[in-house]
Amino acid sequence: MSVGLRSAESAVSSASSVPRVPGAVPLLGHALKLWRDPFGFLMSLRSHGELVRVDLGTMPMYVVTSAELAHEVMVGKARSFEKGRFFDRLRPLAGNGLANSDGEVHRKHRRLMQPMFSQERITGYSEIMTRHAQAMADSWTPGQEIEVEHEMAEFTVGTLASTLFSTDIGLPAVEAVRRDLPVLLKNLLIRAASPAFLDRFPIRANRDFDTAAANLRSVIDDVVATARRTGHSEGDLLSLLLAAQDAESSEGMTDTEVRDELSTILFAGAETTTAMLSWTFHELAASPETEQRLAAEVREVVGDRPVTIADVPRLSGVRRALEEAFRLHGVTLLMRRATEPVELAGVTFPAGTEVAFSLYALNRDPELFADPDRFDPDRWLPERQRESEVGRKTYFPFGAGNRKCIGDAFVWAEAVIAVATVIAKWQLVPVPGHSPKQVPSAVPKADRIPMTVRPRD
Repeated sequence: MSVGLRSAESAVSSASSVPRVPGAVPLLGHALKLWRDPFGFLMSLRSHGELVRVDLGTMPMYVVTSAELAHEVMVGKARSFEKGRFFDRLRPLAGNGLANSDGEVHRKHRRLMQPMFSQERITGYSEIMTRHAQAMADSWTPGQEIEVEHEMAEFTVGTLASTLFSTDIGLPAVEAVRRDLPVLLKNLLIRAASPAFLDRFPIRANRDFDTAAANLRSVIDDVVATARRTGHSEGDLLSLLLAAQDAESSEGMTDTEVRDELSTILFAGAETTTAMLSWTFHELAASPETEQRLAAEVREVVGDRPVTIADVPRLSGVRRALEEAFRLHGVTLLMRRATEPVELAGVTFPAGTEVAFSLYALNRDPELFADPDRFDPDRWLPERQRESEVGRKTYFPFGAGNRKCIGDAFVWAEAVIAVATVIAKWQLVPVPGHSPKQVPSAVPKADRIPMTVRPRD
């Protein structure tokens, strides 16, 4: 018995046994590689093993490169982890909202907010989604050249704003989001992948990030204080957050907690949906047969009326196209921090260890997805999923476990309604002379996606 125990113990290695990725430089570690080509660098890590060490300055970060280990971090051993360095960098924007909080605070707020994203609530929100999607499509004219990402950002922020704030009380926050959120998103990933000492450097990127975060927090603080003072009760998300009361503790949220949750929803909802929609229209333009099939699906399911929430389950082709675009352009990097000694792949890591994984890299792993760089919405057909034995089991666009995004059903409904509304009326054609390039961000965005609007048929 004792011999067996000793054998088992010897099979578990320490963190020092994990291979360090080549190419680190003094003081900065691998940060330069992450800055210069984050997508290529993260994709390259699987060639060094399923568990590798990357240095951010002098701090080691251990990256898991297999879907099985990523699932273990997110679900199987989730209780051994808290939010890590990436979310520390998000704190100036989102405070201690759901994206950042841990332990009892996270559990309490998730209990409070889960009913706000129920199917019944999303059905109510869908009327706002349809109205804004229709207004966007109606605002274009034949032959007009549009910047797709700008149009999708305006639609997404407008839809979120009407869901969060049903009256003019939230207009200052909406304007602040339009002005400040792009600045924050541009700098967030770079800050997360940078040595901490660089935060103190008085460079423009730091000044811009700090100023935008402080301004957005201040504006939302004013909105929350005004709503609390006036007894705001319009049935929007702001009202629900102000009125939320935990059944277990009979406690509600403070104004600061409401601010943090509003900021989190605005950040996560605007960034993710804008990117998903923009890349979907880009990929569909390069796959005209797929785009024509989706237009036919919308004609058959919806006809000439506006798209509604009841249509969403039947627009399965649109949903598959969105899933495939988000697979190709998924979340760049996520981090977790061990709160206790934890074992991964036979290696024991002490509390405080930073563990990371890239959904972007996992989603392009050829062992998980055949021809992984090709846009192929039909890979999500049920029969293809049954044949492959992978795919769906290893695809978690919104995370997994108790950290899965609380608003994923909201995002899918909004995105399906938007795509179906646009392709029912328009064909978006790429402007010659420009090929969109991925720009590093928490969710990859495009430098530009200029397209010309042509009437359908």
